[in-house]
Amino acid sequence: MTPAKLRYFLREALHNLWQFKTRHVFSLTIICFSFVTVGVVLSLSGNLRAKAGELSKNLTVIVYLKKDAPPADRDAAEAAVRSSPLIGSVRAVGPDQALDRFRTNFPDLRDILQNLGTNPFPTSIEAGLKDAGVPAERVLGFIAEVRKLAAVEDVQYNREWAGKVRALGRLVEAVGFFLGGILILASFFIISNVIKLNVLARRSEIEILRLVGATNTFIRVPFLIEGVVMGIAGAGLSLLIVLALIKSFPLYLGSSLGALQEIIAFRYLSVSQVFGLLGGGGLVGFLGSLSSIGRFLKI
Repeated sequence: MTPAKLRYFLREALHNLWQFKTRHVFSLTIICFSFVTVGVVLSLSGNLRAKAGELSKNLTVIVYLKKDAPPADRDAAEAAVRSSPLIGSVRAVGPDQALDRFRTNFPDLRDILQNLGTNPFPTSIEAGLKDAGVPAERVLGFIAEVRKLAAVEDVQYNREWAGKVRALGRLVEAVGFFLGGILILASFFIISNVIKLNVLARRSEIEILRLVGATNTFIRVPFLIEGVVMGIAGAGLSLLIVLALIKSFPLYLGSSLGALQEIIAFRYLSVSQVFGLLGGGGLVGFLGSLSSIGRFLKI
């Protein structure tokens, strides 16, 4: 392709975009909304996967002690936890410390604690595993033994939380990609119809080009470029909106979520995801244009 032809194709595509800007603005809006949905899903699910990975690397067994347990039984429970070869670090958390944590992580729920009038949190022992790759059977066996101790009320293991966070991430991806897929399919048909209208509006010019010997490719390329530009522009605009959401979320909503902000949060998209969205927008635009000119530009 010569530089002169390339300049002609680009000039014609940009001319079409400007001449029929009203319908193109509508198309860009739908494309942008479609890829914003996909971008938000990638951002949120990426954060969930990262948090699940962090939980898996920092596995902790939390032993909750009975409030009325004698000091001797409490000391025995802590000693049993410390003596396990699976445990690398042990930290005792008193009721007052647990209360302070709750107030910090869930500031909107402070009124509930005030209405209770008492501190509902028990003493707990936070035990970190030495090896994150230890078989689950050994950890579960250790937990079963700890549950038998007289001072122990309950035991929690955050590997289960890691699994739940991963499952939530997969659910978010499935629902988001389903909705995003529907919207992207709608974008495909909208681009196809916009290109169809542009072809019909310029049918006289197309007939003249045919009479002077223009090839099929020569006539079709500007419309294909037009679709690709719309797709990439819509995806690019969606990336800016997703970036704005990532920036503004902690300021306007994140702080009210307390500790949940660590889970329900947006994560910056990777370079591959950014180029994937841009490439996806261009592909949708190209296929939409190709479908349209294949049906309505019979030359």
